[in-house]
Amino acid sequence: MIELVIDQRRRDLGGFEVGRVLPFAKRRMVGPFIFFDHMGPVTFQPGFGREADVRPHPHIGLSTLTYLFEGEITHRDSVGAIQPIHPGEVNWMTAGSGVTHSERFETLRAKGGRMDGIQAWIALPVEDEEIAPSFDHYGMDALPTYEENGLWARLIAGKAYGASSPVKTHSPLFYAHWRLKLGAKGELPAEYPERAAYVAQGVVEVDGRQFKEGQMLVFEPGQSIVFTAVTDAIVMLLGGEPVGPRLIEWNFVSSSKDRLEQAKADWRAGRMKLPDADNQEFIPLPEPAPPANPMS
Repeated sequence: MIELVIDQRRRDLGGFEVGRVLPFAKRRMVGPFIFFDHMGPVTFQPGFGREADVRPHPHIGLSTLTYLFEGEITHRDSVGAIQPIHPGEVNWMTAGSGVTHSERFETLRAKGGRMDGIQAWIALPVEDEEIAPSFDHYGMDALPTYEENGLWARLIAGKAYGASSPVKTHSPLFYAHWRLKLGAKGELPAEYPERAAYVAQGVVEVDGRQFKEGQMLVFEPGQSIVFTAVTDAIVMLLGGEPVGPRLIEWNFVSSSKDRLEQAKADWRAGRMKLPDADNQEFIPLPEPAPPANPMS
């Protein structure tokens, strides 16, 4: 039933930490989901430093999906979008042939407060890897919700449980947010060949074992999965149809190594447009690590 358990790896981004889950050495993707970061949770004090902001950086071959439990982030991109995101909303940016964006904590810097959320990357199908970049925002009222017997659920993207999210996707997938009260149960059907669940808060029981915040459970296909909340809990459900193997290097995703090299060259040469308000400040591409000295 449970194929693999992945523990998040905490990383300091300069001002706050993320828990990186995907990609993982033993499991690079779940369906089209190729990247999964738990941002925070962190409490910011008013006036905190700008090193916490994520400066302009590029993407190709993927869509980014930002979803918050708490806080606010301001998104800017080279398509021209400027959009704050609040809890329960969706920022969906499709990079396609190339886009740059930044994520800044302007409201939290002014007022202080908590930030907690998930950013996922969804690999585009091969035939859509080079589509024109775009950005879409969806308010929480646009997303289907369900509540019964201590389980509250929101379908963020894709199709599941007989419902469809309005979020524009490019391949069959599902992404859902559960809140479970102590003792509540939820079921993940065997609808998709690749499925996983990430425990964002609390403790849940699956197949007689308990799992805590920061763990992702990757499931074998073919069986429905029953969850029981050992404490109040938040669980994110994700997966879908696989889109084929992908290469990931820095912020770029592609089915082609040559395309990754071209994207790196374009970024280094300044050929990728920056968001208008961010033209003087961007994240440089890391230089390749020097070869190991065989005599050391």
